[in-house]
Amino acid sequence: MAKIPEDKKVTAREAIERIHPGMNIFIGTGVAEPRKLVKELMTADLPNLNDLELIQLFSVGDALNIAINSVSKKIRLKTFFSGWVAHQAITAGSIDLIPCHFSRIPKLISSGTLRIDAAFLQVSLPDSNGFVSLGVSADVAKQAIAVATFVVGEVNPNVPYTFGNTLLHVSEFNCFVESQEPLFYFPRFRTDEAFDQLAQNVASVINDGASLCMFTGSLYESLGKYLQSKKNLGVHTVVFTDVMMDLIKSGVITNKEKKFVNGKSLAVYAQGTPELMKWLNYNPLVEFHDLEHVANGINMANNSNAVAVLPVRKVDLTGLVALLDGTRNVTASVGQIEEISAGTHASRGGKIIFTLFSRNKLGQPNILISAEGFPNLFTNRESLDLIVTEYGIASMVGKTLRERAQALIDIAHPADREGLVKQAKEANIIYSNQIFLPEAGAFYPYHLQTHCQLKDGTTVTLRAIKSSDNEEMRRLFYRFSDNTVYYRYFSPVKVMPHDRMQQYVNIDYRKTLSIVAVIEVEGAEKLIGEGRYSRRNDLPDGADVAFVVDEDQQGKGLASIILAMLIKEAKSQGIKVLTADVIADNRSMIRVFEKTGLQLKSLLDSGSYAITIQLDSWRQ
Repeated sequence: MAKIPEDKKVTAREAIERIHPGMNIFIGTGVAEPRKLVKELMTADLPNLNDLELIQLFSVGDALNIAINSVSKKIRLKTFFSGWVAHQAITAGSIDLIPCHFSRIPKLISSGTLRIDAAFLQVSLPDSNGFVSLGVSADVAKQAIAVATFVVGEVNPNVPYTFGNTLLHVSEFNCFVESQEPLFYFPRFRTDEAFDQLAQNVASVINDGASLCMFTGSLYESLGKYLQSKKNLGVHTVVFTDVMMDLIKSGVITNKEKKFVNGKSLAVYAQGTPELMKWLNYNPLVEFHDLEHVANGINMANNSNAVAVLPVRKVDLTGLVALLDGTRNVTASVGQIEEISAGTHASRGGKIIFTLFSRNKLGQPNILISAEGFPNLFTNRESLDLIVTEYGIASMVGKTLRERAQALIDIAHPADREGLVKQAKEANIIYSNQIFLPEAGAFYPYHLQTHCQLKDGTTVTLRAIKSSDNEEMRRLFYRFSDNTVYYRYFSPVKVMPHDRMQQYVNIDYRKTLSIVAVIEVEGAEKLIGEGRYSRRNDLPDGADVAFVVDEDQQGKGLASIILAMLIKEAKSQGIKVLTADVIADNRSMIRVFEKTGLQLKSLLDSGSYAITIQLDSWRQ
């Protein structure tokens, strides 16, 4: 280890004395705030500390307190981040907010649009070559140093020595202040069953090889558990956290498939526990780069399957999103989310996932007929991909406003759905004759959702049918050949209008179970198969079963998978016998029943087989 040159060592007081009135001072961001220097600014009563502006990208501690407690208003803080602890101070007028995209902030500084006269930065101990590291905050520090006339480094052994665009030679500083101040540490976020269910739904739409953009909070803490089964995930994010450290340690995050800075996790900041900071020290698996590189949508788009997971506050039936605000906001602002959205959409297979609970802590609905009037609105409805609640996933891609509304109602709180349907009808968002079954939400079998791979490697999601599957079921019907229609419906059906199909998709799950198979095509859902059983009135422990598979997906084992799920659920519901009618020349369907290994009887009558399956002979 090299040492700080003796002629550059000063006390915090001596560094502050070299400030001139009217200066703009850049302060290291977040965890990297130079606490000793900032505390000196707070306590020193010097005549030169007058009419100063502090510039910090986001604040978590002492710099914010200066602005709030500066009774004489000699010091004012400018920030780019309105959430978390800064929200109340901004609302009260104690500090100034600069709305801006992440990636444009470096240019504001380097161009002189945002004037920087001095820079106070927290850095690591120097290495043997005389280089210090910016540690866990690489946002715009180098741009600030390049234009500042007075640069102070607060050398702290608690700062991890990190790699990427973080290294500065001691010669680039005017002076150094030695410090032993603890960093701003953040404990692991608490989780519960609700967060776990939400996270499980989010994880189900994150594919192997995805490049993740995430922030901090309980959702992400839970999400880490449900990503443990994924393979070769990557990280291209603003904030690196303990969750990502866990996933690297377990081998889930490898960055092998990430193109931009391949093989490395890429971030601007780190935020978390002392364990995380210790793990990051001299760790080559994580690189910290400035906002111009990380937040740049073009660089994000270089990664296939770029996925951003963002908690939000409210969503309305048209897709208008109210972002988090106030002290709950630990994500990004509207402009920054627009930037992230652009990057994910330009990525091959990329998507943005908005998440929220169906109701807030006060029991109020979070899915509304309209979100107008809420602050922090994300109005770019064209950029919506997926909305996720604890009750499921609503795909927005390629859907009409009516289809979006139906999908969102299906993932709202069950007790709120009837009211939403009524409001949507009155607003002419959905059909006036749209069927709503109150019992559907109460008895929907969420536990059935699962994923599988077909013989050709296609990943399929299997779940119970929803009211919002109406249009996709109609599209599936119109892809059928005449033979397939005849095999399924025993008649040459030519038309499947909305009224008829909604009778089919709106079911009482206590009497009927329908399982659909869905794949993702260009970010949109495509329904490729459906199977169902319906209890028989004449046979108390019996049910009729039927299923159909998209013609270009046949022969891949999907029918057998659906039938196995139907059999398992039927048995758990006390059904002992399944019956089916199959056209005599539909040999492929008959083989599907034969492969179950169950006791099967068939009777040929008038060109079709009446098949009876005894479920008590089934072995799991």
